[in-house]
Amino acid sequence: MENKEILGLTTKEIVEKIDSEKHNLTKLRMNHAVSPLENPQRLKEVRRVIARLKTELRKRELIENK
Repeated sequence: MENKEILGLTTKEIVEKIDSEKHNLTKLRMNHAVSPLENPQRLKEVRRVIARLKTELRKRELIENK
C-alpha cells in the first residue's frame, strides 16, 4: 500500500486497515515460526504498511487538535 492510497482513505478506514494488517502480521509470524515463509520480506513489508498507516492517523489527529 502506497502513501497515495493511504491519503485517499478516511480515518475510520485507516483504523480498520491497521487492525486487519496487525492480524495479518500475527498470522504471518505464526506461519513463519512453524515453517519458513516463501517470502520472509513480507513480514518487513507488513510492518512498514502498519507504520505508514499509524503515521497518517497521527498526522490527522494533530491537525484536528489545532
